[in-house]
Amino acid sequence: MAERITPRSESYSDWYVDIVLGAELADYSPVKGTMVIRPRGYAVWERMQSILDGMFKETGHVNAYFPLLIPESFLKKEAEHVEGFAPECAVVTHGGGEELDEPLVIRPTSETIIWSMYKKWIQSYRDLPLLINQWANVVRWEKRTRLFLRTTEFLWQEGHTAHASAEEARDETLQMLEVYRRFAEEYMALPVLTGVKTPAEKFAGAVDTYAIEAMMQDKKALQAGTSHFLGQNFAKAFDVTFQTSEGGLDHVWATSWGVSTRLVGALIMAHSDDKGLVLPPRLAPTEVAIVPIFKNQNKTEVLAYASKLHQQLKPMHRVVLDDDDNNSPGWKFSQWELYGVPIRIECGPKDMQAEQVVLVRRDTGEKIPVPVAEAPARIAPLLEDIQRSLYDRALAFREENTRDIDDYQQLVSFMEGDGGFARVPWSGSPEAEAKVKEETKATIRVLPFGNEEAAAGKRCAITGEPARHMAIFAKSY
Repeated sequence: MAERITPRSESYSDWYVDIVLGAELADYSPVKGTMVIRPRGYAVWERMQSILDGMFKETGHVNAYFPLLIPESFLKKEAEHVEGFAPECAVVTHGGGEELDEPLVIRPTSETIIWSMYKKWIQSYRDLPLLINQWANVVRWEKRTRLFLRTTEFLWQEGHTAHASAEEARDETLQMLEVYRRFAEEYMALPVLTGVKTPAEKFAGAVDTYAIEAMMQDKKALQAGTSHFLGQNFAKAFDVTFQTSEGGLDHVWATSWGVSTRLVGALIMAHSDDKGLVLPPRLAPTEVAIVPIFKNQNKTEVLAYASKLHQQLKPMHRVVLDDDDNNSPGWKFSQWELYGVPIRIECGPKDMQAEQVVLVRRDTGEKIPVPVAEAPARIAPLLEDIQRSLYDRALAFREENTRDIDDYQQLVSFMEGDGGFARVPWSGSPEAEAKVKEETKATIRVLPFGNEEAAAGKRCAITGEPARHMAIFAKSY
């Protein structure tokens, strides 16, 4: 119930954990740094997975599965890649009671094992493009963990594609970034900034990393998805060549892209309140909860009234009828609010007399009496309005907490205060970028598309040199 939730104003971190645990999304595992995803949390992930999988297939991708264990030597073939992931790797040295001839790494990501297979499968330009996605778990030995946002083991999808030209691979990279943007904004009701990462923030082994970045309610940034142009780095490391249409020999061009269960954490932090979870209708496992209000003497009549509506709604919506008589209606109201169900329908003896039900919006708490005969037709438009309202509210919050800053001391003060997104002219200097990170803990989250034009004529807020980019600085998860 609501009293289990620490107010955001008191402790945002405790509030987040209280919602994860109270809404029964996940729980702590006996293995330090890992989590158990409970049925309610997994149902949200299944909704995400199903929708994203459909979007991937619409763009021509197919699913496959690759091994969890990767020979240690594979990671060492791509120097930048192994350097980036070595501190996070979990290594298996024994199996079947014996020491292994070669240690095996539990996958932190699958580029190396996948490219070893692509070498076998690709010989000619006729074999390209190869568009494969994998739904899997990965392990990264994190020192500081938080449920959904950063755990030692997590679930994700990772797309890995091979192409005949750099242009085709870059188009693929940007196409998948757009898929992620659409998913975040149209389904998660989460406005995101899209653009490229700086060299300091890019994926280990990538030529360029593109990302979607969102603002959470504590004004920190969360990287919600990434798409990487890998160039020919992995193809050269694993000697994946193909005969070109002109008869020559070339290394293939590659991409990889992924999102993970941290999206569930993003949903929580972007939309929820002090009563509990708030879910966008398009991702809510349950869209409508019907709560009949009855006493023993009128239980049969009220349940029949509620059940008739339940049967009418079932073909159209994900709906449950809460006919439990062990708890009071008030307790149930609070519990469904904690679970984040977008619409609650209340109906009791007085409603029966008036031939109505009361629709309650989870996002605003507004109570809307409607004739029971009209209720089935009112649900879909109301769900769409809630979906749109959540997006608009999150967008307004981001805009209210984004500042244009062209002075370094102003940037420091902004980050030391409440923070948010700082749109800052930047010269492109890695040293300047590192200085901001060291002194404020803020990083460049993304260089938005078109930022070069916006920087024209400006001076870098850190160095005073001519600006080359308008960079988004923020503290992040």
